[in-house]
Amino acid sequence: MSFTKTDLIGLKDLTKKEILFILETAEKFKEINQRDVKKVPTLKGKTIVNLFFEPSTRTRTSFEIAGKRLSADTINFSASSSSTSKGETLIDTVKNIESMNADMFVVRHAFSGSVKFIAENTKANVVNAGDGTNEHPTQALLDLLTIKEHKKTFEGLNVAIIGDIDHSRVARSNLWGMSKLGINVRLYGPKTMLSEYFKTFDCKVCSNIEEAVDNADVIMMLRIQRERQSNLLLPSLREYSKFFGLNKKLLSLAKKDAIIMHPGPINRGVELPSILADSKQSVILEQVENGVAVRMAVLYLLSLNKKGE
Repeated sequence: MSFTKTDLIGLKDLTKKEILFILETAEKFKEINQRDVKKVPTLKGKTIVNLFFEPSTRTRTSFEIAGKRLSADTINFSASSSSTSKGETLIDTVKNIESMNADMFVVRHAFSGSVKFIAENTKANVVNAGDGTNEHPTQALLDLLTIKEHKKTFEGLNVAIIGDIDHSRVARSNLWGMSKLGINVRLYGPKTMLSEYFKTFDCKVCSNIEEAVDNADVIMMLRIQRERQSNLLLPSLREYSKFFGLNKKLLSLAKKDAIIMHPGPINRGVELPSILADSKQSVILEQVENGVAVRMAVLYLLSLNKKGE
């Protein structure tokens, strides 16, 4: 098949075939990352601007490495040192950089819908690197690639997503993607962080953590998104760890070959103890590695399609 999208805003907008095609493309790019010379001329001459209006370590670095391994010129934009801090509007910022003949924007922003707004107002390709509590599509894609490598198939898998669901754009993107691939998704978290809204998704909202991890193939732990909460929605971190954190006893309820995932950063001793985060069942660093290949695939596929053509 051919990939015809000009932007990647969310997995909500992709079909099952498009998701699988991105993953297949990422598998091919992963080989490049194993070479001594980790570079191909695929996007030579292209300019990719990383517009990050929120702090980021893994995602921003991963996109920068992905662009450079494809030989693109990658520019990192910091909101704190930009004219947005002087009152310039978001679109004016984008338009000014676009006028320098930028080919693609990778955008992270605190407000849901902001990346779609940018995509509708620029001729450049746009990739969503996380917008508010809406979506984080490349994180979900790298999660799916990691699951595929370990489980070989998606259909019928049991995946438990546990933690601060309400404020997690990773959870939303995974819900959209996993449901389209035939994965059985279970959600569990504090009632203050798991609203009734999620019952509208094709998933199961569990009443306790044992129900969530029972016979699970994959357990994905999420951190508390304090930066997106107006008030702290739990009494203490100790209480959170006791009732909503993963431990060895709970892990024993899952399948013997279950894998542990986390989008990072990990709050060790809260959602995950170090003994599990660093265990053989943990694939957290594999997720980070796969992130580069997935983002190489996304940048490449979008670069093939220009808006208005």
